[in-house]
Amino acid sequence: MSASSRAPRRRPHLVLINASLAGATGNTAAAFTVIRKHLARRARVTVLTLAGNAPHGTALRFADIQATLATADGFLFGTGNHWDSWSSVLQTLLEDATLSEGSKLWLGKPAAVVVTEHSVGGKGVLSRLQGVLVTFGCAIPPMSGLVISKSTQIAAHHDADAANDFWTASDLPIVCHNLIEAAAGTHRWRAWSVDREDFSKRWIDVP
Repeated sequence: MSASSRAPRRRPHLVLINASLAGATGNTAAAFTVIRKHLARRARVTVLTLAGNAPHGTALRFADIQATLATADGFLFGTGNHWDSWSSVLQTLLEDATLSEGSKLWLGKPAAVVVTEHSVGGKGVLSRLQGVLVTFGCAIPPMSGLVISKSTQIAAHHDADAANDFWTASDLPIVCHNLIEAAAGTHRWRAWSVDREDFSKRWIDVP
């Protein structure tokens, strides 16, 4: 079969779950604006915002979005960091979804995670949420999770060179690319920049 006669590759359907307590107005929503732009180039994208989108302003529950999740080829979860954990609306969603663990709704589908925070604790939230998603049955692509921190953003504005090895919003395209590659089955992975020279350099400033 010639290249010209091959059927075009199907665009994967990716479902983005905004689990921020601030809903469509928070930092996660701002990150999702960037994420959706990158994903839409190669995928069909559906955004589900949990907080404030059900009747009477309550949060969407698993039953409300189960049918949409079932149509997905992959997922991206976004949440804030609330007392070293993800949001209460995401916790409710995960608890309600327990009976679907290991089902075809999740099994083998790639999942990315983006956590927003003010200062610290987000990496623990990211790692634990990835672990929960694997238990549900999802696959975690390489370099498909990161934390966007207000403190890092301040540091980057103060000293861009010193912040080169920190996660920032500029790393979101890598997360998006690797999620699409996993969902499409093409596996042409990309990596964000890594400090390979000064990672062991002493940096603490003490009197």
